[in-house]
Amino acid sequence: MRHLKAHRKLGRTTEHRISMLRNMATSLINSPNDYIVTTVPKAKELRSFVEKVITLARKAQNGGDNVHLRREASKYFHAGNTTYKQEMSRFRGKKGEPKERPERTAGVKAVQRLFDELGTRYKDRNGGYTRIIKLGRRKGDNAEMAVIELVDNVRELAAKG
Repeated sequence: MRHLKAHRKLGRTTEHRISMLRNMATSLINSPNDYIVTTVPKAKELRSFVEKVITLARKAQNGGDNVHLRREASKYFHAGNTTYKQEMSRFRGKKGEPKERPERTAGVKAVQRLFDELGTRYKDRNGGYTRIIKLGRRKGDNAEMAVIELVDNVRELAAKG
């Protein structure tokens, strides 16, 4: 029996599934068009995952503890694939030269965009930040595909007026 088993397994171990959802959430938040294309079951799982983190950004806009909420939100994103030592070895300057700084990782950019832009966009919205649009079936394996997008995106607002 599946009592109190709330989430889909998606044919993966727990660690792999959570890592995949974090990666997809990072891609969705950092996407310039505010959408990604994936399969329907993944999109349905990603919806609840992303809506929780957008709610954290809304709480910060409505007077919550900003530092604490940013730290909580960073758990929902991947920081990046390079380790600190590998990254910093390229940026060590010679004596007297200024050190170059490595570029911010995708997870940091996602948290910044979430709190700076998306938190204010959804400040007055009580949930329902994403939309799933079914696309049909993929040719290779016949998997049902879908677009998951953030509502009130730039394309939508331009079409309205």
